[in-house]
Amino acid sequence: MEFIKISDCCHYFSGSVNIGYIHKDGKGMLIDSGIDKGTAKKVLKILNEHHLPIDYVFLTHAHTDHYGGASFLQKQLQVKLHAPPLEAAIMEHPVLEPIYLWNGAMPIKQLRNKFLEGDPVKIDGFIREGENELGPFHFEAVHLPGHSYAQMGILIGEILYAADAYFGAAVLAKHKVPFIVDADAAIDTLENLLNLSFRGALPGHGDYEIDIKETIQANIDCHANIKQFLLSCVNASANGISMDGLLERMFDHFGLKAPEIGQWLLYRTSFTAYISSLIESGEVSISINGHTPWLKGESLKISE
Repeated sequence: MEFIKISDCCHYFSGSVNIGYIHKDGKGMLIDSGIDKGTAKKVLKILNEHHLPIDYVFLTHAHTDHYGGASFLQKQLQVKLHAPPLEAAIMEHPVLEPIYLWNGAMPIKQLRNKFLEGDPVKIDGFIREGENELGPFHFEAVHLPGHSYAQMGILIGEILYAADAYFGAAVLAKHKVPFIVDADAAIDTLENLLNLSFRGALPGHGDYEIDIKETIQANIDCHANIKQFLLSCVNASANGISMDGLLERMFDHFGLKAPEIGQWLLYRTSFTAYISSLIESGEVSISINGHTPWLKGESLKISE
């Protein structure tokens, strides 16, 4: 983990998950907290070495790699935690993530691990879209849904802390099918980022960049390619195809590996998000065929 300075007030801890840090008027604000107590301890150690405080923590969204260390910080420092309201509900009741991954049923023990269910925290305040103020920190909270239901980023000092609104090019190439819960929202968020003004941006996974247009376009293309592949598979099946059959084709085509049930469920969630987009656009229809969810291509009707 390396502590990197972007500007006089903006910094970040680089790692598999980037963690933002803002310092102003003797106060410090952390943006996300890492996956667990161990990560949070490393952050705290480095800040102590630099004689820098943590007074506030903003948690961008309710995935454990971003909020899992917050419980330790809250207990250790009595620091105040802030988050978007919907994401806060999951952070305070983290079993909700394995529940939604397991189709709403109480999850099996294999899903109740630190990668899918972080330690619960008490959120002290909500951050909503638009201008916000925490102590000396004045910032714009930017609504960035798609990867998560109500993810927020922070724009402060002309630097955008973008959470998982987009992924660095190397990360995108490695995972091939990024985790999303809403394909249309994910793409809208990416397109909105292209119109947002800032001096540089940091994703949750990837490198800080001054110009992110190429990286954003790579993310847009990634989503478009996955959707197009799924649609072409459905259209190539004259009698339709089962959702399970199409999911298997996605795994094969993109060379996805999921040796554990948790990883498989994450991919399935992304798959379902893309299918939802195709259904809602009218390009695909869904029905039940022999007790199995069944997908068929729909011809677009053009009215003259």
